[in-house]
Amino acid sequence: MTIPAELSAVMPKYGITSPLRKAHFLAQMAHETGGFQKFVENLNYSAPRLLQIFPKYFRDAKFAASYVGKPQAIASRVYGGRYGNGPESSGDGFKYRGRGFTHLTFKDNYAQASENVFGDDRLVHDPDLAATLPVAAEIAGWYWQSRKCNVHADRDELESVTRAINGGANGLPQRANWLKQFKKELGL
Repeated sequence: MTIPAELSAVMPKYGITSPLRKAHFLAQMAHETGGFQKFVENLNYSAPRLLQIFPKYFRDAKFAASYVGKPQAIASRVYGGRYGNGPESSGDGFKYRGRGFTHLTFKDNYAQASENVFGDDRLVHDPDLAATLPVAAEIAGWYWQSRKCNVHADRDELESVTRAINGGANGLPQRANWLKQFKKELGL
Protein backbone atom coordinates (compact mmCIF):
# COMPACT_ATOMS: atom_id res chain seq x y z
CA MET A 1 0.00 0.00 0.00
CA THR A 2 1.24 3.46 -0.83
CA ILE A 3 1.72 5.52 2.32
CA PRO A 4 0.89 9.19 1.83
CA ALA A 5 4.12 11.19 1.72
CA GLU A 6 2.60 13.73 4.10
CA LEU A 7 2.30 11.08 6.82
CA SER A 8 5.84 9.84 6.28
CA ALA A 9 7.10 13.41 6.54
CA VAL A 10 5.55 14.10 9.96
CA MET A 11 6.37 10.82 11.69
CA PRO A 12 9.89 11.76 12.88
CA LYS A 13 8.64 15.07 14.31
CA TYR A 14 6.24 13.19 16.59
CA GLY A 15 8.59 10.39 17.62
CA ILE A 16 7.02 7.80 15.34
CA THR A 17 10.39 6.38 14.44
CA SER A 18 10.56 2.68 15.29
CA PRO A 19 9.02 0.12 12.92
CA LEU A 20 6.51 -0.87 15.61
CA ARG A 21 5.38 2.71 16.20
CA LYS A 22 5.11 3.28 12.45
CA ALA A 23 3.06 0.10 11.99
CA HIS A 24 0.60 1.12 14.71
CA PHE A 25 0.37 4.71 13.48
CA LEU A 26 -0.19 3.71 9.86
CA ALA A 27 -2.71 1.02 10.83
CA GLN A 28 -4.81 3.54 12.73
CA MET A 29 -4.64 6.17 10.01
CA ALA A 30 -5.41 3.62 7.29
CA HIS A 31 -8.42 2.37 9.21
CA GLU A 32 -9.80 5.84 9.95
CA THR A 33 -9.55 6.82 6.26
CA GLY A 34 -10.59 3.58 4.60
CA GLY A 35 -7.11 2.87 3.29
CA PHE A 36 -6.02 6.51 2.94
CA GLN A 37 -9.03 7.28 0.74
CA LYS A 38 -11.66 9.13 2.81
CA PHE A 39 -10.66 12.33 4.54
CA VAL A 40 -14.13 13.66 5.39
CA GLU A 41 -16.75 11.71 7.32
CA ASN A 42 -19.83 11.46 5.09
CA LEU A 43 -22.37 10.32 7.71
CA ASN A 44 -24.68 8.89 5.07
CA TYR A 45 -25.82 5.83 7.02
CA SER A 46 -28.66 3.35 6.64
CA ALA A 47 -31.14 2.95 9.49
CA PRO A 48 -29.64 -0.39 10.63
CA ARG A 49 -26.16 1.14 10.65
CA LEU A 50 -27.36 4.13 12.71
CA LEU A 51 -28.85 1.72 15.25
CA GLN A 52 -25.58 -0.20 15.32
CA ILE A 53 -23.06 2.61 15.68
CA PHE A 54 -25.11 5.31 17.42
CA PRO A 55 -27.57 3.37 19.62
CA LYS A 56 -27.58 6.15 22.22
CA TYR A 57 -29.02 8.58 19.67
CA PHE A 58 -31.10 6.20 17.53
CA ARG A 59 -33.07 3.79 19.70
CA ASP A 60 -35.60 2.44 17.21
CA ALA A 61 -35.72 1.66 13.51
CA LYS A 62 -38.53 4.11 12.65
CA PHE A 63 -36.71 7.04 14.22
CA ALA A 64 -33.41 6.03 12.59
CA ALA A 65 -35.16 5.73 9.21
CA SER A 66 -36.27 9.36 9.48
CA TYR A 67 -32.58 10.39 9.35
CA VAL A 68 -31.51 8.26 6.37
CA GLY A 69 -30.10 10.38 3.56
CA LYS A 70 -29.63 13.36 5.88
CA PRO A 71 -25.93 13.48 6.83
CA GLN A 72 -26.18 17.01 8.26
CA ALA A 73 -29.04 15.99 10.52
CA ILE A 74 -27.23 12.83 11.61
CA ALA A 75 -24.05 14.73 12.48
CA SER A 76 -26.01 17.40 14.32
CA ARG A 77 -27.81 14.75 16.37
CA VAL A 78 -24.82 12.61 17.32
CA TYR A 79 -22.20 15.35 17.72
CA GLY A 80 -24.34 18.27 18.90
CA GLY A 81 -24.03 19.60 22.44
CA ARG A 82 -20.75 17.86 23.20
CA TYR A 83 -17.08 18.82 23.40
CA GLY A 84 -17.57 22.47 22.48
CA ASN A 85 -20.23 21.89 19.83
CA GLY A 86 -23.42 23.86 20.20
CA PRO A 87 -26.77 22.07 20.49
CA GLU A 88 -28.17 19.92 17.71
CA SER A 89 -29.88 22.97 16.17
CA SER A 90 -26.56 24.84 15.82
CA GLY A 91 -25.23 22.67 13.00
CA ASP A 92 -21.88 22.35 14.79
CA GLY A 93 -22.12 18.56 14.65
CA PHE A 94 -21.81 18.67 10.89
CA LYS A 95 -19.43 21.64 10.82
CA TYR A 96 -17.00 19.80 13.11
CA ARG A 97 -17.53 16.28 11.76
CA GLY A 98 -14.62 13.92 11.25
CA ARG A 99 -11.86 15.11 8.91
CA GLY A 100 -8.29 14.19 8.13
CA PHE A 101 -6.34 11.05 8.93
CA THR A 102 -7.71 10.85 12.48
CA HIS A 103 -11.17 12.00 11.49
CA LEU A 104 -10.84 14.82 13.99
CA THR A 105 -14.28 15.53 15.44
CA PHE A 106 -15.80 18.20 17.75
CA LYS A 107 -15.08 21.90 18.03
CA ASP A 108 -12.91 21.45 21.14
CA ASN A 109 -10.63 19.05 19.26
CA TYR A 110 -10.47 21.40 16.26
CA ALA A 111 -9.50 24.24 18.62
CA GLN A 112 -6.81 22.14 20.35
CA ALA A 113 -5.42 20.89 17.06
CA SER A 114 -5.38 24.39 15.63
CA GLU A 115 -3.57 25.84 18.64
CA ASN A 116 -0.97 23.08 18.58
CA VAL A 117 -0.45 22.91 14.82
CA PHE A 118 -0.83 26.59 13.87
CA GLY A 119 -0.68 28.52 17.15
CA ASP A 120 -4.07 30.08 16.42
CA ASP A 121 -7.73 29.15 15.89
CA ARG A 122 -7.87 28.92 12.10
CA LEU A 123 -9.27 25.35 12.10
CA VAL A 124 -12.24 26.52 14.16
CA HIS A 125 -13.05 29.09 11.48
CA ASP A 126 -12.12 26.87 8.52
CA PRO A 127 -12.59 23.23 9.57
CA ASP A 128 -12.21 22.02 5.97
CA LEU A 129 -8.47 22.73 6.28
CA ALA A 130 -8.27 19.60 8.46
CA ALA A 131 -9.01 17.49 5.39
CA THR A 132 -6.11 18.83 3.31
CA LEU A 133 -3.30 16.29 3.33
CA PRO A 134 -0.44 18.39 4.74
CA VAL A 135 -2.64 19.73 7.55
CA ALA A 136 -4.30 16.35 8.11
CA ALA A 137 -0.88 14.72 8.50
CA GLU A 138 0.29 17.35 10.97
CA ILE A 139 -2.91 16.94 12.98
CA ALA A 140 -2.46 13.17 12.92
CA GLY A 141 1.05 13.44 14.35
CA TRP A 142 -0.03 15.93 17.01
CA TYR A 143 -3.11 13.87 17.91
CA TRP A 144 -1.01 10.70 18.18
CA GLN A 145 1.55 12.39 20.41
CA SER A 146 -1.04 14.20 22.54
CA ARG A 147 -2.71 10.87 23.36
CA LYS A 148 0.63 9.23 24.21
CA CYS A 149 0.13 6.58 21.55
CA ASN A 150 3.85 5.86 21.23
CA VAL A 151 3.77 4.34 24.73
CA HIS A 152 0.95 1.98 23.74
CA ALA A 153 2.56 1.20 20.39
CA ASP A 154 5.88 0.36 22.08
CA ARG A 155 3.98 -2.24 24.12
CA ASP A 156 2.22 -3.46 20.95
CA GLU A 157 -1.17 -2.77 22.56
CA LEU A 158 -3.55 -2.38 19.64
CA GLU A 159 -6.66 -1.90 21.76
CA SER A 160 -5.01 0.81 23.87
CA VAL A 161 -3.84 2.66 20.76
CA THR A 162 -7.33 2.32 19.24
CA ARG A 163 -9.02 3.69 22.35
CA ALA A 164 -6.62 6.63 22.40
CA ILE A 165 -7.31 7.42 18.74
CA ASN A 166 -11.00 6.58 18.50
CA GLY A 167 -12.32 6.87 22.05
CA GLY A 168 -13.52 3.27 21.90
CA ALA A 169 -12.71 -0.06 20.31
CA ASN A 170 -14.60 0.57 17.06
CA GLY A 171 -13.32 -1.52 14.17
CA LEU A 172 -10.77 -3.39 16.28
CA PRO A 173 -10.68 -6.50 14.01
CA GLN A 174 -10.13 -4.34 10.93
CA ARG A 175 -7.46 -2.32 12.73
CA ALA A 176 -5.77 -5.61 13.64
CA ASN A 177 -5.71 -6.54 9.95
CA TRP A 178 -4.16 -3.18 9.04
CA LEU A 179 -1.58 -3.61 11.80
CA LYS A 180 -0.68 -7.07 10.55
CA GLN A 181 -0.24 -5.70 7.02
CA PHE A 182 1.98 -2.80 8.10
CA LYS A 183 4.04 -4.99 10.42
CA LYS A 184 4.73 -7.26 7.47
CA GLU A 185 5.63 -4.31 5.22
CA LEU A 186 7.97 -2.96 7.89
CA GLY A 187 9.66 -6.32 8.49
CA LEU A 188 8.15 -7.08 11.91
